[in-house]
Amino acid sequence: MPFFTRTVVLLFLLTGAVANAADKPNVVIVITDDQGYGDLSCHGNPVLKTPEIDKLHAESIRLKDYHVSPTCSPTRSAFLTGHWTNRTGVWHTIMGRSMLRENEVTMGQVFKDAGYATGMFGKWHLGDNYPYRPEDRGYIEVMRHGGGGVGQTPDYWDNAYFDGSYWHNGTPEPVKGFCTDVFFDYAKRFIKKSKEVDKPFLAYLATNAPHGPMHAPEDSAAAYQGVGNVGLQHFFGMIANIDDNVGKLRAFLDEENLTDNTIFIFTTDNGSSSGWKTFNAGMRAGKGSEYDGGHRVPFFVHWPNGKLTGGHDVEPITAHVDVLPTLIDLCDIESPEGVKFDGVSIAPLLDSTSDSDWPDRILVTDSQRVKDPIKWRKSSVMTSQWRLINGKELYDIKTDPGQKSDVATGHPDVVARLSNFYDAWWADLLPSFSNDTAIYLGHPKDNPARLTSHDWITTGSTPWNQNHIRRAFNGKGNTGFWNVMVHEAGDYEVRLRRWPETADKPINAALPPGAGVPGQKAFRVQPGKAINPVKASIKIGNVTAESDVKPGDREVVFNLKLPQGKTQMSALFTTADGEEFGAYYAYVKKE
Repeated sequence: MPFFTRTVVLLFLLTGAVANAADKPNVVIVITDDQGYGDLSCHGNPVLKTPEIDKLHAESIRLKDYHVSPTCSPTRSAFLTGHWTNRTGVWHTIMGRSMLRENEVTMGQVFKDAGYATGMFGKWHLGDNYPYRPEDRGYIEVMRHGGGGVGQTPDYWDNAYFDGSYWHNGTPEPVKGFCTDVFFDYAKRFIKKSKEVDKPFLAYLATNAPHGPMHAPEDSAAAYQGVGNVGLQHFFGMIANIDDNVGKLRAFLDEENLTDNTIFIFTTDNGSSSGWKTFNAGMRAGKGSEYDGGHRVPFFVHWPNGKLTGGHDVEPITAHVDVLPTLIDLCDIESPEGVKFDGVSIAPLLDSTSDSDWPDRILVTDSQRVKDPIKWRKSSVMTSQWRLINGKELYDIKTDPGQKSDVATGHPDVVARLSNFYDAWWADLLPSFSNDTAIYLGHPKDNPARLTSHDWITTGSTPWNQNHIRRAFNGKGNTGFWNVMVHEAGDYEVRLRRWPETADKPINAALPPGAGVPGQKAFRVQPGKAINPVKASIKIGNVTAESDVKPGDREVVFNLKLPQGKTQMSALFTTADGEEFGAYYAYVKKE
């Protein structure tokens, strides 16, 4: 029996689950990255062609007024937990604010507990260390890159969309091919093995495409050479490749006789990063914005056995926090004990034969992207008719979908109603903001722990991708600390590195540029700058140490006695003239 099959079957047996494929619907979720509402030809894009997703759109129930967060990690945290982004601790994409709080129960855990095989493929972006990784949060089969995108600081060194290595159930595994193709391929393998052992499955397939840098297979990008710049060409090319993979995945489900009993969802994580200036379906702004172009995205759901077909539009406002409670309802599985969702099941809205009296709702989305949340920052308080922006501007979205005419002065009662809701919402969340997530040190499930500068907490610029590491971000404001939880008191080995283990280069070494790939300049094409530190220092809580750095040293090793508990960890390389560089990579092992 092949290793992949043997591993999956063993894990199914270990779960002790009793569900079988005849009892429950399967769930396949495809969520893409930085693809906006207008980045589909079925929504009117005049340049981009997405025939396979268009076909899904024509056959599905469509949420017409569905909202997420304006950026990556925050959407994922709400989508997978049914809780407001800020409640989960995830209000940024870096700086330790992209790690999903340990107390949150994810979709993966809910479905695993219900007897499902659970698989996660592609982009996680909710933590790369225990207890935040997908394999710690209920997903049995995992194939993912590190950080928020291929080539970011936590990712496998020198990854660049083609070939490279990804973490397969916690272990780096070399692959061949374009990243999106790889993730769809592993998802199909997982689905096939789940069917073989008669298990219902949840396949969460989260592509990093079309997030930048813009790299697409040349045959996918070829049709868009005339758009005017390489970045947009390859942005559209990545979406064309996703479209092709969606078609192949749906054909695969047909071949395996799984389509009828599979809830198939296509959606995206925020507004368009690159395509919105070409076409934005009449909305204002794009990714990161509090205006609708930043957070209103497509959501199509198709399930023949559940009669979720036929091209029906759902008009009332909905959001990412509704997805998990809705799936629990549709799949008739147990809700997690003690969890109160911020979202609601919208299953009644999905029934095109029902005339349910759906109440008016108020929803909130915001884009914090700061160390600590700031009230009203880049916020939208929303109903099906109104948008209150930053607590000041008011738009009637029914008559003004482009949000051009601020009508706040004419509707003080609406402003007051939405403001009062927001005040209560903020007060409810505020006590949780100080509960910082912390990377575990010395936990047996992640020992040694690998820490990267992606998760530095700092008010400066965080080195979140490998181009930054190669350029050697440094100076005041560009070093930071990690929040850590020492799992057990004891003896620890801490290894500080400028380059990761997989690069295996001296701290003071320059690095040649890596090979290019189709599209924009890859992160690895940046030459690696030499630095010349003479001293390394470490501070973990009240424990401090220093050591000399000699030319040719690949790492500096400290052996420390650490007490148990939550604290902060910082690590520096310092040159002879006092210039400081953070240790971009640290490996911490309990002896």
